[in-house]
Amino acid sequence: MAPASDEEALSRILTAVDEEIAEHGAAIRLADVARRLGVTRQTVYRYFPNADALLIASAMRAVNGFIDQIADHVSGLNDPVTAVVESVSFGVENLSGDPQLEKLLSRSDDGEAVASLTSDTAIAFCLSVLHRFDVDWRLQGFDDTALRELAEMTLRTVQSMLTDPGQTPRNGVALRRFVARWLGPAVLYPRWTSLSTHVAGDHGPSRAL
Repeated sequence: MAPASDEEALSRILTAVDEEIAEHGAAIRLADVARRLGVTRQTVYRYFPNADALLIASAMRAVNGFIDQIADHVSGLNDPVTAVVESVSFGVENLSGDPQLEKLLSRSDDGEAVASLTSDTAIAFCLSVLHRFDVDWRLQGFDDTALRELAEMTLRTVQSMLTDPGQTPRNGVALRRFVARWLGPAVLYPRWTSLSTHVAGDHGPSRAL
């Protein structure tokens, strides 16, 4: 029976992805998923451009409840640096050791990660989380492009710390200080740029009358 909606179609596709991963590991192909569903590859392409997007969407669906936890955890924080640092640190502390993410991010024999958390699909999920923060992103100097870049940088940070936590993994205050020191300036950059432009405009050379 054909799905009644796009939401149902997506759910069926991701369920098939989960089954493929459980049976054959994360090195899946769109053709394998289509075959399991009894549809053409073009049908799957309609929703996902490649296998990487399928893997990310599957993992994100698995941790969707965790995304709600992040949003609840930073609820009430309207300072962008505090909100981002806390969400990244909370994510690293709680996702470390997650079996599905470990499988997703595990490295193959040639040293390459199976999938990247910086795919378009992952960034879209991250943007949905950022929009749930109690932060006025426009006031902080973020347009759509800047916010997408922040989502990418946030995901790159999380992926790096999950795949290579270091000889002595950081947690608690030490983790938050580390993330704040290196990611904090990136969060503040759009506001600095906006303020610098404003100040330059106010104090530019006066025109001769």
